[in-house]
Amino acid sequence: MLSSVRSTTAIINDSGIAFGTSGARGLVEQFTDEVCAAFTVAFITAMRASLPVERIALGMDRRPSSPTMAAACTSAAHALGVKVDDYDVLPTPALALKAMADGVPCIMITGSHIPFDRNGIKFYRPDGEITKADEIAILNAEAAMPTLPAPARSEVSEAANKTYFQRFTAWFPGEPLKGWRVGLYQHSAAGRDLSAHILSELGADVVVLGRSEAFVPVDTEAVSEEDQALGSAWANQHQLQALFSTDGDGDRPLLADETGTWQRGDIVGLLCAQALGIEALAVPVSCNTAIEACGAFQLVERTRIGSPYVLDNMAELNKRFARVAGFEANGGFLLGSSLESDGRQLAALPTRDALLPALTLMVMAAQRGVNLSQLIADLPARYTASDRLKDFATEKSHALLAEWQASPELMQQTLGLRAGISAINSTDGLRATLENGDIVHLRPSGNAPELRCYSESASQADASALVKQSLAALEKLS
Repeated sequence: MLSSVRSTTAIINDSGIAFGTSGARGLVEQFTDEVCAAFTVAFITAMRASLPVERIALGMDRRPSSPTMAAACTSAAHALGVKVDDYDVLPTPALALKAMADGVPCIMITGSHIPFDRNGIKFYRPDGEITKADEIAILNAEAAMPTLPAPARSEVSEAANKTYFQRFTAWFPGEPLKGWRVGLYQHSAAGRDLSAHILSELGADVVVLGRSEAFVPVDTEAVSEEDQALGSAWANQHQLQALFSTDGDGDRPLLADETGTWQRGDIVGLLCAQALGIEALAVPVSCNTAIEACGAFQLVERTRIGSPYVLDNMAELNKRFARVAGFEANGGFLLGSSLESDGRQLAALPTRDALLPALTLMVMAAQRGVNLSQLIADLPARYTASDRLKDFATEKSHALLAEWQASPELMQQTLGLRAGISAINSTDGLRATLENGDIVHLRPSGNAPELRCYSESASQADASALVKQSLAALEKLS
């Protein structure tokens, strides 16, 4: 039996784990049984301040550490008299969808795209992802730790996967992808088998690729050179119409066209929002300016980076518009309003989802009889790139950006930018618009000692060169 006389707040504070842009993240060794239990007790306590909590839902990704963490969370819930619906390995949006349908909070054990030596916990209210206010309530819960039974899992259920499957097969009836050959880069994604099942049900000829029993940290926002090469090779070898993958927990899509070129997540989100007839959008400041330039939306609100900020803004937009959504540069699509089309219903899902945007684009292209690349070619010619500098101390990043905010000229000189800086946006990090229309955006990672660099330009080559040049200059400072 484990016990503690310390409060949840003390245990969490001592762990060194903090909330990042999406959930609490840290090193695996920081997520001890006690720490996982403390987060669970604090979360249930925070939820019980406004609603009765008798059940929670639980899911996880395929990280080696996830089952142990799930067991510790389960035991903590049981110690509080709370039943646990364990859905085992599944995509985060599938867990959220089922929990919302049942009206219960949920916990997802995942580190998303970060390396396997790290992990995390995401928390959801019965109505969707927690807010920043909820995060503060969890951290400040000061709940007494109960005596904990030995960590153990509940019996697992496939019900959440079934609900997620039905969501897409009902919204895309028949076999709209019949005649399409779709590569599925499975790696260690939580929803790899479910994605194959859904694509097949929609009529696609699915080619399974890159399945891995070891955890693979796929980042949809900074696609590795290896994954870029794989995309091109697979598309050519298998004559694909599309290539699809996700990050580790299935809330961020990775979609390639018929050439195997992975598309930017915000472009995928933009096309999806257009296809769904979205009126108002909330998107982070890092997203492509083609969103405004395309003229498809009545209002586009820019937020800080992180789904809680997008969600907060979507809640405000829902008061004024009937069809609201949000998405991030990583491609995760948040549906803020329930939609109806030809008698079919698509329930709101206010958390990042990878499948909706990817399937929407594939079905749209198939129905129009065009390639995916043609959908993208119709958008304003704004191209983005991104990458990150690893092992760059967060404190150093913040100090550097503060200095450059005060002196944009110094930023231009240090990075060797070919045009002067005409505007600075400090909504999240430092986003500099150059006199020639190019954009350089630097932002410290919220969950790792990394400095992310985003760029935008009139060509893909120029955008990529701008990131490469900026990171090379920054590396000299590390």
